[in-house]
Amino acid sequence: MSDELAGLTIAELAPRLRDRELSPVEVAQASVRRMEATEPNLNAFITRTGDQALAAARAAEAEILAGNYRGPLHGIPFVTKDLFWTKGVRTTSGSQADLGFVPQDDAGVVQRLQDAGAYSVGKSNMSEWAFSIVGENEFFGWPHNPWALGRVPGGSSSGSAASVAAGVAPLSLGSDTGGSIRAPAALCGLTGLKPTYGLVSRYGATPLSWSNDHAGPLARTARDVALAMNALAGHDPRDPYSVNRPAVDHAAGLESGIAGLRVGVPREFVWDVIDPEVEALVRAAIARLAGLGAIITDVSLPELGMIPAGITPVEAAAYHDGRIRRDGHLYNQRIRKAIEAGLFVPAATYVQAQRVRALIGRKLATVFRSVDVIATATVPVGAPVIDVDALTVSGQTLATRRVLTRLTSPFNLNGHPALSAPCGFTTDGLPVGLQLVGRPFEDATVLRAAHAYQDVTDWHMQRPNLGHRELNAA
Repeated sequence: MSDELAGLTIAELAPRLRDRELSPVEVAQASVRRMEATEPNLNAFITRTGDQALAAARAAEAEILAGNYRGPLHGIPFVTKDLFWTKGVRTTSGSQADLGFVPQDDAGVVQRLQDAGAYSVGKSNMSEWAFSIVGENEFFGWPHNPWALGRVPGGSSSGSAASVAAGVAPLSLGSDTGGSIRAPAALCGLTGLKPTYGLVSRYGATPLSWSNDHAGPLARTARDVALAMNALAGHDPRDPYSVNRPAVDHAAGLESGIAGLRVGVPREFVWDVIDPEVEALVRAAIARLAGLGAIITDVSLPELGMIPAGITPVEAAAYHDGRIRRDGHLYNQRIRKAIEAGLFVPAATYVQAQRVRALIGRKLATVFRSVDVIATATVPVGAPVIDVDALTVSGQTLATRRVLTRLTSPFNLNGHPALSAPCGFTTDGLPVGLQLVGRPFEDATVLRAAHAYQDVTDWHMQRPNLGHRELNAA
């Protein structure tokens, strides 16, 4: 967006749009200009839809002028991860194998945001088939982190995070199978929510792992995420795993504070592999929650280290099997091998992995009897340099992908709502995220805790230095 509008959140834009102090067309024009200015360096988009966005903004302006204001998302631009179907606009899922796929329908999440009056400015770059946490894409090129162009933005919702951090739009759509909303949010200094499993429709989203996939929003603030969730959450009969529950206003209780909120901090696993700077910032954030009246309690959760490896590859292979046999030469070959590995996982191993999932779920249910929220780091390190396969952390050399999903993937298994909120920067200027996890369908509690923290800090309002001069010199 322009210098005036790029830093504005949904909550700041909405009343100005509602009161006709600002035109949706002005916002759309600023969004498109910002996209054009930043894109040569960020590579955050696969398909840009500026013309469609301007047409939708003009329609929103006409509705608002006629007195038909739909709510806080009316006239707001958003970015769509390119695995969500968009009617009449190609959806590649980050793969050259789907260059010609033009859906005849919108994904459930896209439709819901459009029904609320928002409009998409483009389809964001992503890891091919959503199968990488670092965000690389061999065919469309690496997306870059706005805070440090030589570093990863996280994945697989890489462009979704980079574009919001760069000020292209205040909201984006991501998906999360093992951390693909939360890790990019943490590495790009955003707030990102993996909602409770089944709360947000996955209709029209290319699957990776049906039992682990979640769709959700990334934005600057917990308030903006809550406003987006009010539009996104709800039953969709086209998604067989969508739940039918009474509507919840996720923004209604944000100001009620967290006095008495019980926050559990795991003793084991979380702190075993973590950069000292990241640990210090996350522990300081947890102490800040205590200062706001939260009750901090150590909890025992060694089961976080028992994450079964066989579920996602098996479910990905089940989806891709026929396609790989036909179009395998069009896949990134590393990702192709990772998917095909699922074909060789014995059925007994998959069943055993599901038993471990159930065991972890039972332990989490026990822990959540005594706490309301679990707090951890989101990612144990700042954003790694692009194309580095291994990291040495806490004296251990581990695969980069394993490090980045270490603390996020446990909470996909049983569908708990989990959010990342910015909580500081390393000495290299890289964002760090605090992860807050709640009971199923208590997404509003997680958002309230994040908002309380953001009410007394300003990490979430920091912006990367992406002026035109810096971009042209990068």
